[in-house]
Amino acid sequence: MKLLTFRGGIHPSEKKDLTKSSPITTIPIPERLYIPVQQHTGAPAQPLVKVKDYVYKGQKIGDSQSFVTSPIHAPTSGNIRKIGLHPHPSGRPVLTIEIESDGKDELFPNISPVSWENLSPNEIREKIREAGIVGLGGAAFPTHVKITPPPEKKIDTVILNGAECEPYLTIDYRLMLEKPELIVEGLQILMYVLGVKRGIIAIEENKKDAGEILKNHLKRDMEIVFLKTKYPQGSEKQLIKAILDREVPSGGLPLDVGVVVNNVGTACAIAEHFRTGLPLISRGVTVTGEGVKNPKNLNVLIGTPVFKLIEECGGFLDAPGKIIFGGPMMGIAIYSLVTPIVKGTSGVLVLPRSFIKNHDPLSCVRCGRCLDVCPMNLIPTVIAEYARLKNIELAEKEGALDCMECGSCSYICPSRRPLVHWIRIAKFEILAKRRK
Repeated sequence: MKLLTFRGGIHPSEKKDLTKSSPITTIPIPERLYIPVQQHTGAPAQPLVKVKDYVYKGQKIGDSQSFVTSPIHAPTSGNIRKIGLHPHPSGRPVLTIEIESDGKDELFPNISPVSWENLSPNEIREKIREAGIVGLGGAAFPTHVKITPPPEKKIDTVILNGAECEPYLTIDYRLMLEKPELIVEGLQILMYVLGVKRGIIAIEENKKDAGEILKNHLKRDMEIVFLKTKYPQGSEKQLIKAILDREVPSGGLPLDVGVVVNNVGTACAIAEHFRTGLPLISRGVTVTGEGVKNPKNLNVLIGTPVFKLIEECGGFLDAPGKIIFGGPMMGIAIYSLVTPIVKGTSGVLVLPRSFIKNHDPLSCVRCGRCLDVCPMNLIPTVIAEYARLKNIELAEKEGALDCMECGSCSYICPSRRPLVHWIRIAKFEILAKRRK
C-alpha cells in the first residue's frame, strides 16, 4: 500500500496512547454554560436574547447578517443569567451569554430530524448555516461558506481530513471508530451539495484500523487513502499536495484547485444534524496530558467551563504548568479555568509544572533545519528576523502570510528561537495595515 506525504514536516512524539483506547463518554450538564458570540472565523454573532430570558435546548440565541459568520444556540434549557465579557480561548475576554441550567434539558419546539435527500443543495446549505456548523478541526470556518464556492471555481473533489496529526489528540480517531456511518453520510451530503463525483477520506497510517472500519461504510465514488504519519500532515494544503499533487497558490484557497476539505468531525456533525434536527451544541474533546489523572475522550456541551472536563478526568495529577486548548504544536494556553469549550476546541492538554521549561534563545547558527522542515517552503529565520526588526514590508515579501504557524521551525531549532512568535506578529501587522 502506497503511503502519501508532502515535503518537509517533523516527527514529534505522538503521545496518543494516553487516550486512543478511551471511548467517547458524555459528561453531565453543568450548572452554568458560557456561550461566546465569537466561536468561528468571521463576524461575531449578536445576542438575540436578554438577561432573565428563558431559553430551550437548541434555540438560536445569537446571529449576524454577515455571510461569513455562524449562529450560536443554547446547549440546554435554562435562564440567561448574564451577558458580558468572559474569558475566551483566544486569550482575550469576549462577549458571552451565560446560561443557568434548569436541569430539564427541554428541547426547543419544532426541532426534528430532516431528510436531506429531499432537499436541494441550497436548502442543505441553509440548514447547515442555521445549525451553526463550522469546521471542527480547529479553524472553525463556517461550513456553509466553505461549501458555497463562486460559480467560476469548479470543484471536483471533497477530502475529509482524518489525519489528526497533532500529538496527544485522539477525538477524530475515536469518531472514526465509533461513528463511521455518520462520517460517511456527512461526506455523501457534502458531495451532493457540491455536485462532485469523488470523495476521499484521508487517514494517517497510525490509524489504519479506523480506515478499515470506514471502508465497510463507503458509498459509490468514495475511497480511503493512507498518509505517512508526519506533522503537519493534516494541513489542507499539505493534504491536497500529498493526495492529488495539486499546489494551492500563494494566498489562495483549496477551491482554487478544485477541492473542498472538511474535518471528519464536521462531516459527522452535518449527518447528526439531519438525523436529529439539533444544531451544533456539543462536540467531542480529548482531555489529555501528563498533568491530568485519567485522560479521556469526552462529549461535552459547547460552553462547558474547562474545570468541569478536568474534574470528569479525576482532577490534576500535579500542580498544572499549562492548560492548552488544542494540541501542543498549534494550541493556545488559557489563563482561567472557567474558559469555556467552544466549537473549535478539539482538545484540552494539561501539562504539569515540571514539563514547562523556559529557554533563552541563542543566536541563529545557520543550520538550515527550519528550511528543511517548513511545509510551505519558506525561510522562517529571515521572516522572523524582519519581524523582530519591524521591517514588515520585507517580512511580507518573504511570504509571512503563507506561514500556517504549524510550529515545525520552532520545534526543530537548536537555538530555541521563537520563530513562530515573530512570524505571527508580522502577519498581524500586515493584516492590520491592509485593513486601514
